[in-house]
Amino acid sequence: MHKVIIIGSGPAGLTAAIYAARANLKPLVFEGVQPGGQLTITTDVENYPGFPKGILGPELMDKFRKQAQEFGAETLFENVDKVDFSSKPFKLHVGDKEYEAESVIISTGASAKLLGLESESKLMGFGVSACATCDGFFFKEKDILVVGGGDSAMEEATYLTKFASSVTIVHRRDEFRASKIMQDRALNNPKISVMWNSEIVEMYGDPKDKGLESVDIRNLQSGEIVRHNTDGVFMAIGHKPNSDLFKNQLSLNESGYIITEADSTVTSKKGIFAAGDIQDFTYKQAITAAGSGCMAAIEAERFLEGH
Repeated sequence: MHKVIIIGSGPAGLTAAIYAARANLKPLVFEGVQPGGQLTITTDVENYPGFPKGILGPELMDKFRKQAQEFGAETLFENVDKVDFSSKPFKLHVGDKEYEAESVIISTGASAKLLGLESESKLMGFGVSACATCDGFFFKEKDILVVGGGDSAMEEATYLTKFASSVTIVHRRDEFRASKIMQDRALNNPKISVMWNSEIVEMYGDPKDKGLESVDIRNLQSGEIVRHNTDGVFMAIGHKPNSDLFKNQLSLNESGYIITEADSTVTSKKGIFAAGDIQDFTYKQAITAAGSGCMAAIEAERFLEGH
Protein backbone atom coordinates (compact mmCIF):
# COMPACT_ATOMS: atom_id res chain seq x y z
CA MET A 1 0.00 0.00 0.00
CA HIS A 2 1.39 3.39 -1.02
CA LYS A 3 0.16 6.78 0.12
CA VAL A 4 0.66 8.22 -3.38
CA ILE A 5 1.59 6.67 -6.70
CA ILE A 6 2.60 8.90 -9.62
CA ILE A 7 2.13 7.65 -13.18
CA GLY A 8 4.48 9.44 -15.59
CA SER A 9 7.83 11.15 -15.21
CA GLY A 10 7.96 14.39 -17.17
CA PRO A 11 8.23 17.79 -15.44
CA ALA A 12 4.74 17.34 -13.92
CA GLY A 13 5.28 13.86 -12.50
CA LEU A 14 8.77 14.48 -11.14
CA THR A 15 7.84 17.86 -9.59
CA ALA A 16 4.90 16.11 -7.93
CA ALA A 17 7.40 13.49 -6.70
CA ILE A 18 9.70 16.17 -5.23
CA TYR A 19 6.85 17.81 -3.31
CA ALA A 20 5.25 14.53 -2.21
CA ALA A 21 8.62 13.17 -1.04
CA ARG A 22 9.33 16.34 0.96
CA ALA A 23 5.91 15.92 2.59
CA ASN A 24 7.10 12.48 3.69
CA LEU A 25 4.53 10.66 1.53
CA LYS A 26 7.20 8.31 0.08
CA PRO A 27 5.84 8.51 -3.48
CA LEU A 28 6.32 5.70 -5.99
CA VAL A 29 6.83 6.93 -9.57
CA PHE A 30 6.21 4.74 -12.61
CA GLU A 31 8.35 6.39 -15.26
CA GLY A 32 6.57 4.79 -18.23
CA VAL A 33 7.62 4.28 -21.82
CA GLN A 34 9.28 7.70 -22.22
CA PRO A 35 11.07 8.46 -18.94
CA GLY A 36 11.42 12.21 -18.61
CA GLY A 37 8.51 12.87 -20.98
CA GLN A 38 8.65 15.00 -24.13
CA LEU A 39 11.70 16.93 -22.90
CA THR A 40 13.84 13.87 -23.51
CA ILE A 41 13.37 14.37 -27.27
CA THR A 42 14.16 18.10 -27.01
CA THR A 43 17.81 18.98 -27.41
CA ASP A 44 18.24 22.55 -26.11
CA VAL A 45 15.88 23.99 -23.50
CA GLU A 46 16.46 27.73 -23.20
CA ASN A 47 13.22 28.89 -21.60
CA TYR A 48 13.31 26.95 -18.32
CA PRO A 49 14.13 29.42 -15.52
CA GLY A 50 17.41 28.96 -13.70
CA PHE A 51 19.52 27.96 -16.72
CA PRO A 52 20.68 31.22 -18.36
CA LYS A 53 22.82 29.36 -20.88
CA GLY A 54 20.16 26.71 -21.56
CA ILE A 55 20.28 23.01 -20.80
CA LEU A 56 19.74 19.79 -22.73
CA GLY A 57 16.25 18.34 -22.25
CA PRO A 58 17.42 14.89 -21.08
CA GLU A 59 19.91 16.50 -18.66
CA LEU A 60 17.19 18.71 -17.16
CA MET A 61 14.91 15.70 -16.61
CA ASP A 62 17.79 13.76 -15.04
CA LYS A 63 18.20 16.61 -12.52
CA PHE A 64 14.45 16.48 -11.78
CA ARG A 65 14.67 12.73 -11.17
CA LYS A 66 17.75 12.95 -8.93
CA GLN A 67 16.13 15.72 -6.87
CA ALA A 68 13.01 13.58 -6.33
CA GLN A 69 15.15 10.57 -5.36
CA GLU A 70 17.20 12.76 -3.01
CA PHE A 71 14.06 13.36 -0.92
CA GLY A 72 13.05 9.70 -0.92
CA ALA A 73 10.89 9.20 -4.02
CA GLU A 74 11.15 5.73 -5.53
CA THR A 75 11.27 5.68 -9.34
CA LEU A 76 10.70 2.57 -11.45
CA PHE A 77 11.23 2.24 -15.20
CA GLU A 78 7.92 0.42 -15.49
CA ASN A 79 4.79 0.95 -17.52
CA VAL A 80 1.37 0.78 -15.86
CA ASP A 81 -0.80 -1.58 -17.95
CA LYS A 82 -4.16 -1.29 -16.20
CA VAL A 83 -5.82 0.73 -13.43
CA ASP A 84 -8.92 0.20 -11.32
CA PHE A 85 -10.19 3.38 -9.67
CA SER A 86 -13.67 1.98 -8.95
CA SER A 87 -12.98 1.39 -5.25
CA LYS A 88 -10.38 2.26 -2.62
CA PRO A 89 -7.58 1.50 -2.32
CA PHE A 90 -6.93 2.29 -6.00
CA LYS A 91 -5.29 -0.57 -7.90
CA LEU A 92 -2.56 -0.32 -10.53
CA HIS A 93 -1.27 -3.28 -12.52
CA VAL A 94 2.27 -3.53 -13.87
CA GLY A 95 2.60 -6.84 -15.68
CA ASP A 96 1.39 -9.45 -13.19
CA LYS A 97 2.13 -7.23 -10.16
CA GLU A 98 -0.60 -5.25 -8.41
CA TYR A 99 0.09 -2.01 -6.52
CA GLU A 100 -2.37 -0.28 -4.17
CA ALA A 101 -2.53 3.45 -3.50
CA GLU A 102 -4.52 5.79 -1.30
CA SER A 103 -4.09 8.54 -3.92
CA VAL A 104 -2.82 8.69 -7.51
CA ILE A 105 -1.28 11.54 -9.52
CA ILE A 106 -1.54 11.05 -13.28
CA SER A 107 1.06 12.85 -15.39
CA THR A 108 1.25 10.67 -18.49
CA GLY A 109 1.44 13.70 -20.80
CA ALA A 110 0.55 13.95 -24.44
CA SER A 111 2.40 12.85 -27.55
CA ALA A 112 2.78 15.03 -30.63
CA LYS A 113 1.20 13.43 -33.67
CA LEU A 114 3.92 12.76 -36.22
CA LEU A 115 4.12 11.58 -39.83
CA GLY A 116 5.59 8.23 -38.80
CA LEU A 117 8.75 8.42 -40.97
CA GLU A 118 11.88 6.74 -39.67
CA SER A 119 13.95 9.77 -40.75
CA GLU A 120 11.56 12.05 -38.84
CA SER A 121 12.18 10.32 -35.51
CA LYS A 122 15.94 10.21 -36.21
CA LEU A 123 16.01 13.99 -36.85
CA MET A 124 13.64 14.96 -34.02
CA GLY A 125 15.43 17.72 -32.12
CA PHE A 126 17.88 18.15 -35.01
CA GLY A 127 15.82 20.36 -37.30
CA VAL A 128 12.51 18.57 -36.75
CA SER A 129 10.31 19.85 -33.91
CA ALA A 130 6.76 19.56 -32.63
CA CYS A 131 6.86 22.75 -30.52
CA ALA A 132 7.29 26.20 -32.07
CA THR A 133 7.33 28.04 -28.73
CA CYS A 134 10.07 25.69 -27.50
CA ASP A 135 12.32 25.73 -30.56
CA GLY A 136 11.41 28.69 -32.79
CA PHE A 137 14.23 30.79 -31.36
CA PHE A 138 16.82 28.42 -32.91
CA PHE A 139 15.59 29.17 -36.44
CA LYS A 140 16.49 32.85 -36.78
CA GLU A 141 16.77 33.85 -40.46
CA LYS A 142 16.09 30.26 -41.56
CA ASP A 143 13.70 28.83 -44.15
CA ILE A 144 11.30 26.42 -42.49
CA LEU A 145 8.25 24.27 -43.16
CA VAL A 146 5.15 23.79 -40.99
CA VAL A 147 3.01 20.69 -41.52
CA GLY A 148 -0.72 20.96 -40.78
CA GLY A 149 -3.92 22.80 -41.61
CA GLY A 150 -5.70 23.45 -38.32
CA ASP A 151 -5.61 26.34 -35.87
CA SER A 152 -2.41 25.08 -34.24
CA ALA A 153 -0.62 25.02 -37.63
CA MET A 154 -1.69 28.63 -38.35
CA GLU A 155 -0.67 29.69 -34.86
CA GLU A 156 2.74 27.97 -35.10
CA ALA A 157 3.41 29.33 -38.60
CA THR A 158 2.52 32.89 -37.54
CA TYR A 159 4.62 32.61 -34.37
CA LEU A 160 7.62 31.28 -36.33
CA THR A 161 7.66 34.35 -38.62
CA LYS A 162 9.10 36.24 -35.62
CA PHE A 163 12.32 34.29 -36.19
CA ALA A 164 12.40 32.62 -39.61
CA SER A 165 13.01 34.44 -42.88
CA SER A 166 10.32 32.31 -44.58
CA VAL A 167 7.66 29.84 -43.45
CA THR A 168 5.94 27.43 -45.85
CA ILE A 169 2.85 25.56 -44.71
CA VAL A 170 2.62 22.07 -46.22
CA HIS A 171 -0.97 20.83 -46.27
CA ARG A 172 -2.53 17.65 -47.66
CA ARG A 173 -5.74 19.29 -48.84
CA ASP A 174 -6.69 22.36 -50.91
CA GLU A 175 -8.22 24.19 -47.95
CA PHE A 176 -7.44 24.60 -44.25
CA ARG A 177 -9.53 23.29 -41.34
CA ALA A 178 -8.45 26.29 -39.25
CA SER A 179 -10.89 28.98 -38.17
CA LYS A 180 -11.31 31.90 -40.59
CA ILE A 181 -9.57 34.40 -38.30
CA MET A 182 -6.50 32.13 -37.88
CA GLN A 183 -6.35 31.46 -41.64
CA ASP A 184 -6.52 35.16 -42.47
CA ARG A 185 -3.77 35.94 -39.99
CA ALA A 186 -1.46 33.36 -41.58
CA LEU A 187 -2.35 33.97 -45.24
CA ASN A 188 -1.96 37.73 -44.91
CA ASN A 189 1.52 37.39 -43.43
CA PRO A 190 4.09 38.20 -46.16
CA LYS A 191 6.56 35.65 -44.76
CA ILE A 192 4.10 32.73 -45.06
CA SER A 193 3.40 30.74 -48.24
CA VAL A 194 1.42 27.50 -48.71
CA MET A 195 2.04 24.24 -50.58
CA TRP A 196 -1.46 22.83 -51.11
CA ASN A 197 -2.27 19.14 -51.79
CA SER A 198 1.21 18.18 -50.59
CA GLU A 199 2.83 15.87 -48.07
CA ILE A 200 6.36 15.25 -46.84
CA VAL A 201 7.39 11.68 -47.68
CA GLU A 202 11.06 11.67 -46.64
CA MET A 203 13.56 13.76 -44.68
CA TYR A 204 17.33 14.00 -45.20
CA GLY A 205 20.15 15.04 -42.91
CA ASP A 206 22.57 13.76 -40.28
CA PRO A 207 21.83 14.39 -36.56
CA LYS A 208 25.59 14.29 -35.92
CA ASP A 209 26.34 16.92 -38.57
CA LYS A 210 24.06 19.80 -39.63
CA GLY A 211 20.82 18.02 -38.83
CA LEU A 212 17.91 18.33 -41.27
CA GLU A 213 18.91 19.61 -44.72
CA SER A 214 16.09 18.72 -47.12
CA VAL A 215 12.80 16.88 -47.55
CA ASP A 216 10.93 15.15 -50.36
CA ILE A 217 7.47 16.61 -50.94
CA ARG A 218 4.85 14.74 -52.96
CA ASN A 219 2.11 16.56 -54.83
CA LEU A 220 -1.00 14.50 -54.09
CA GLN A 221 -2.69 15.48 -57.37
CA SER A 222 0.13 14.82 -59.81
CA GLY A 223 2.11 12.30 -57.73
CA GLU A 224 5.30 14.23 -58.53
CA ILE A 225 7.97 14.24 -55.79
CA VAL A 226 10.26 17.27 -55.45
CA ARG A 227 13.33 17.66 -53.21
CA HIS A 228 13.03 20.81 -51.11
CA ASN A 229 15.94 22.33 -49.15
CA THR A 230 14.92 23.48 -45.68
CA ASP A 231 16.44 24.29 -42.29
CA GLY A 232 13.56 23.02 -40.19
CA VAL A 233 10.24 21.19 -40.15
CA PHE A 234 7.63 21.89 -37.47
CA MET A 235 4.92 19.29 -37.00
CA ALA A 236 1.58 20.95 -36.16
CA ILE A 237 -0.91 18.15 -36.70
CA GLY A 238 -1.97 18.07 -33.08
CA HIS A 239 -1.26 16.14 -29.89
CA LYS A 240 -2.80 12.98 -28.53
CA PRO A 241 -3.14 12.81 -24.74
CA ASN A 242 -1.81 9.53 -23.31
CA SER A 243 -5.11 8.74 -21.61
CA ASP A 244 -6.20 5.37 -23.06
CA LEU A 245 -5.48 3.79 -19.68
CA PHE A 246 -8.10 5.98 -18.00
CA LYS A 247 -11.06 5.59 -20.34
CA ASN A 248 -14.16 4.50 -18.38
CA GLN A 249 -12.27 5.37 -15.16
CA LEU A 250 -12.25 9.19 -15.25
CA SER A 251 -14.06 11.98 -17.10
CA LEU A 252 -12.21 12.89 -20.31
CA ASN A 253 -13.05 15.65 -22.77
CA GLU A 254 -13.84 14.92 -26.43
CA SER A 255 -10.13 15.07 -27.34
CA GLY A 256 -9.19 12.61 -24.58
CA TYR A 257 -7.68 15.06 -22.05
CA ILE A 258 -8.49 14.36 -18.39
CA ILE A 259 -10.97 16.93 -17.08
CA THR A 260 -9.90 18.67 -13.87
CA GLU A 261 -11.75 21.17 -11.70
CA ALA A 262 -11.05 24.86 -12.36
CA ASP A 263 -7.75 26.08 -10.81
CA SER A 264 -7.10 22.57 -9.53
CA THR A 265 -5.74 19.14 -10.47
CA VAL A 266 -8.74 17.31 -8.93
CA THR A 267 -10.33 14.86 -11.39
CA SER A 268 -13.83 13.36 -11.47
CA LYS A 269 -12.70 10.76 -8.90
CA LYS A 270 -11.76 11.96 -5.41
CA GLY A 271 -8.17 11.00 -4.60
CA ILE A 272 -7.08 10.97 -8.26
CA PHE A 273 -5.22 14.04 -9.53
CA ALA A 274 -3.99 14.95 -13.02
CA ALA A 275 -1.11 17.29 -13.85
CA GLY A 276 0.76 18.45 -16.94
CA ASP A 277 -0.09 17.86 -20.58
CA ILE A 278 -2.56 15.07 -19.80
CA GLN A 279 -4.97 17.82 -18.69
CA ASP A 280 -3.42 20.98 -20.15
CA PHE A 281 -4.21 21.45 -23.84
CA THR A 282 -3.55 25.21 -23.76
CA TYR A 283 0.02 25.96 -22.64
CA LYS A 284 1.93 22.66 -23.03
CA GLN A 285 5.16 24.01 -21.50
CA ALA A 286 7.63 22.33 -19.13
CA ILE A 287 7.27 25.17 -16.62
CA THR A 288 3.45 25.01 -16.52
CA ALA A 289 3.60 21.21 -16.26
CA ALA A 290 5.99 21.50 -13.31
CA GLY A 291 3.68 24.04 -11.67
CA SER A 292 0.67 21.75 -11.97
CA GLY A 293 2.75 18.84 -10.62
CA CYS A 294 3.41 20.95 -7.51
CA MET A 295 -0.35 21.66 -7.24
CA ALA A 296 -1.19 17.95 -7.55
CA ALA A 297 1.22 16.95 -4.77
CA ILE A 298 -0.14 19.62 -2.42
CA GLU A 299 -3.73 18.62 -3.22
CA ALA A 300 -2.90 14.92 -2.72
CA GLU A 301 -1.31 15.72 0.66
CA ARG A 302 -4.41 17.66 1.76
CA PHE A 303 -6.68 14.86 0.53
CA LEU A 304 -4.72 12.28 2.55
CA GLU A 305 -4.79 14.49 5.65
CA GLY A 306 -8.57 14.74 5.35
CA HIS A 307 -8.98 10.98 5.03
